[in-house]
Amino acid sequence: MSGLHHVTAITRDVQANVDFWMGFLGLSLVKQTAGFEDAEQLHLFYGDATGAPGTLVSFLVWQGGAPGRVGHGQAAEIALAIPRARIGDWLTRAMQHGLSVQGPVREFGAPVLRLRDPDGIIVKLVGLEIADAGWPAAPAHLAGVTLWSGDAAATAEFLARFGYAPAGSEGGVTRLRSDRDVLDIRDAAGFVPGIPGTGVIDHVALRVPDRAALEAHARDLPDTTTHDRLYFVSLYMRDPAGLLIEAATDGPGMAVDEAEPGRTLRVPPHFDDTTDLRLRLPQFARPGEERRPMRDLPFIHRLYTPEDPDGSTVILLHGTGGNETDLMPLAHRIAPRATLLGLRGRSTEEGVARFFRRLNMTTFDQADIRAEAEAFAAFWQGALAAYDLDPARVSVLGYSNGANFAGAVMALHPGLIRRAVLMRPMLALDPVPEADLSGLRVLTLQGARDPYGAHAPALNDWLARSGADLDARVIAAGHELAQADLDAAKSWLAQA
Repeated sequence: MSGLHHVTAITRDVQANVDFWMGFLGLSLVKQTAGFEDAEQLHLFYGDATGAPGTLVSFLVWQGGAPGRVGHGQAAEIALAIPRARIGDWLTRAMQHGLSVQGPVREFGAPVLRLRDPDGIIVKLVGLEIADAGWPAAPAHLAGVTLWSGDAAATAEFLARFGYAPAGSEGGVTRLRSDRDVLDIRDAAGFVPGIPGTGVIDHVALRVPDRAALEAHARDLPDTTTHDRLYFVSLYMRDPAGLLIEAATDGPGMAVDEAEPGRTLRVPPHFDDTTDLRLRLPQFARPGEERRPMRDLPFIHRLYTPEDPDGSTVILLHGTGGNETDLMPLAHRIAPRATLLGLRGRSTEEGVARFFRRLNMTTFDQADIRAEAEAFAAFWQGALAAYDLDPARVSVLGYSNGANFAGAVMALHPGLIRRAVLMRPMLALDPVPEADLSGLRVLTLQGARDPYGAHAPALNDWLARSGADLDARVIAAGHELAQADLDAAKSWLAQA
């Protein structure tokens, strides 16, 4: 059988994505995996209950990632098949859910509703003469994909090898048809090229029956790469207009490694660090499940809730170039029953995230520190209310730039932070204000071989002078984190 195997897009908000594709459309989540290329990237597959090829829409999760741009060299629309008689039901459902919807309009003789998912990806519901499973029922399968090509004729010729034949044209769109679905090619010559990012479709995968057929295509086409994705084998290629096309085998199928597809996070077998990966990947709730809604607060952030939380929370502030999940594996080992709240610094330097800018390696932008500390104070109050956190049981864990930032917050907003572990910290404020820190407990961990270690005593002296309950230690390490950091922080927090 020819036709589509799956379509893969990129989302920046996993919960909103699940709520739309499962909650609104009613598709089944048939697989959730860590990425085969980048294990710290969650990959979700939606489809029918069995995860059959031709029903699958998958999403790479770039949580909080930058948006891309739709242009030539990309797929621009995903079409799903619904019974023709259900167009009115879906229109009503979309309006009841507060979704903007266009149509119905007629395209190639079929009624079409056009709406957007939470990332802005265009989803078409196409009314076809197919079996009606009753109402409500999820779309039956992929009806087609719209491709934007800078060379429509070359794209059509390329796709013919996969069983797609010309089926007419309408409104600047050339239609190709397989025995199950269609590919619409829009001539986008002269338009801007697409840019990868969230809210765009990454690639389209076409069905081949088995590995032998896949290898035959590989022999005929230049510059292809083959990958075993466990649930299917993939051949990646570019068409003459630059569109990323995948050929994927029908088997082994989505149920090969679990009896109830989609209920368990699967980690590809070539990754063995499963505990840390699970901590870094974003959590989500299925429709109807208990959830903790994420709030729009001043910092991009990630919550990790353990299976048996003890009511404590650790706020994580990463070092230069880190992100909101960097410290989660370490923090989970230190406090395995704590809820983890990781923040992403908003200041950037040479493309990497920081909590404030620096003027050189040991001199910092004082105005930026103060502005970001003000934003952090607003985040703190908002997070306490939004996530029902007990302020008496909140600790801060900061490393390097994050630890320096925490120290600055202590000075500028005394009383906000009550307990903190600062790894490789230094005094960032100049001058540092006088503050009453009598209610603050702090553990500082300086590396004996840390080239920045000479700057740590100034922070320790200020903390002690300001009345903090200070435990200042020097461990056998450089600027990098070591097992001694984990051991010291774990025992210190246990005494809190």
